[in-house]
Amino acid sequence: MPRVKGGNVARKRRKKILKLAKGYFGSKHTLYKTAHEQVMKSLAYAYRDRKQRKRDFRKLWITRINAGCRMQNLSYSKFMYGLKLAGIEVNRKMLADLAIHDLAAFNKLVELAKDAMANPEKYTKEEVAQPKKAAKKPAKKVEETKVEETKAEPKKEVKPEKKNSDNELPSTKTDLKKLTVAKLKDLAKSEDISIPSNARKAEIIDIIFEELQK
Repeated sequence: MPRVKGGNVARKRRKKILKLAKGYFGSKHTLYKTAHEQVMKSLAYAYRDRKQRKRDFRKLWITRINAGCRMQNLSYSKFMYGLKLAGIEVNRKMLADLAIHDLAAFNKLVELAKDAMANPEKYTKEEVAQPKKAAKKPAKKVEETKVEETKAEPKKEVKPEKKNSDNELPSTKTDLKKLTVAKLKDLAKSEDISIPSNARKAEIIDIIFEELQK
């Protein structure tokens, strides 16, 4: 039998690419290698043209707005400038839609832009009447009560008294087991008890306990 390289995982990956290549010409939709090359190229084109499409639509809207303005003897740039002076904020998509489907409304905007350019002071000096804000009532002054800061006396640290464990000799094996090997050796040295150098802790405890019992 031939050796399997990838198996089910490789098959799924290839089927995924061939599914994206559906409808491509020739071997680009049948052979994995050429299909993969074309799919990668297609994804790059799609990424680029998603941004290009936005530019193309903007050009189309400007062309339609300009055509509507030329019918009223006005250029596109002057029309947009007049709308800005008049304080009208309508995007190009809506203006292009009005120029095609509602020419009467578009012509009114053109006339308004012409008037704004002819009389700019009329639109700049007009102040929009804003509703008067209710007078704020003076806030009552709250007398701040000063709290006398009482300095807390520092607490004296009570140090635990150390028990003189050195003077008290352990009486049972359990007491000896609580000590470390180093302390056991010190205890044996103080009591003149000889301990072999290779003795373990259990052996040291037995030797010391026997000597202390004497």
